[in-house]
Amino acid sequence: MFSNDIGIDLGTANTLVYLKGQGIVINEPSVVAVNQKTNQVLAVGAQAKEMIGRTPGHIRAVRPLVDGVISDFEVTEEMLSYLINKADKMSKKFARPRVVIGVPSGTTNVETRAVYDAAKSAGAREVYLVEEPMAAAIGIRLPIKDPTGSMIIDIGGGTTDIAVISLGGIVKSKNLKIAGDKLNNDIITYMRDEFKLLIGEKTAESVKMEIGSVISMGYQETSVRGRDLLAGLPREVVVTDSDIREAMAISIAELVEGIKDVLESTPPEILSDIMHRGIVLSGGGALIQGLDRLLQNILKIPIYVVDDPLSAVARGTGIILDDIENYREVLIGNQDELPPR
Repeated sequence: MFSNDIGIDLGTANTLVYLKGQGIVINEPSVVAVNQKTNQVLAVGAQAKEMIGRTPGHIRAVRPLVDGVISDFEVTEEMLSYLINKADKMSKKFARPRVVIGVPSGTTNVETRAVYDAAKSAGAREVYLVEEPMAAAIGIRLPIKDPTGSMIIDIGGGTTDIAVISLGGIVKSKNLKIAGDKLNNDIITYMRDEFKLLIGEKTAESVKMEIGSVISMGYQETSVRGRDLLAGLPREVVVTDSDIREAMAISIAELVEGIKDVLESTPPEILSDIMHRGIVLSGGGALIQGLDRLLQNILKIPIYVVDDPLSAVARGTGIILDDIENYREVLIGNQDELPPR
């Protein structure tokens, strides 16, 4: 009654916070700016993201999660503390909150424990963890407890989670390191190799969002600014949608192979359910132009992109918070069941 319940989608690219009774109240990039002289956190989220690639020597803009895993424990703790306190102020309750956090499927015990400890240190009273594809499936109201198979592909910033769900559990799953960040790096590499132009991560991401596609959707072009690797001076080039398709082609092919691997090892009864019900795409990567059509053409199974795919996991954590006893079986465990670090 006196504490607030918070759901967190702890993503590599963005972190979303769900506050019970209010919905999603925070959607910020997972970036923290730290002053290395004083070890002081200068900014978190959107403010810190603005600093990437623009900081002086003593200020570091850090992404504390790499491939969905905590790479910098202290900075993650600072980020969670900032988010939990910000949500606390919105709720005006004075006890420490219960927190449900989405983590990638296939996370090791050590990685899971790191998320748990970071949330505890950041001020949570109770911490529950749930696998992101399961949270996303709950968030989009898939019938996860029914004896019918559902398949969800959650394409985030650091990882893509492919999961087949039935009777409240994950039957088959695969976690790929091919997601938004990998596609950004593909574009950076392509621009360097083909155009001899060095661009930053932020530029690559904006190009991907503007004209990135996996099948031809009509001619599109955009201008890209960077540093000429030969002359060392600023240069602007025009890139087309076919350039970006070529840049992302190998990673997209690997993603398709990963989905095929999961389908090949899925029990036939569940496979027939999936053929009938289709496969659901969630996460930011689901918004890449033409991805649903490409997968449908290759797999011969209907593909659906959920409404507001970016917030599916956060909405799922919110639904779990509303009825934590009913969803206890889908949680990875709370503090008592987790092994020590």
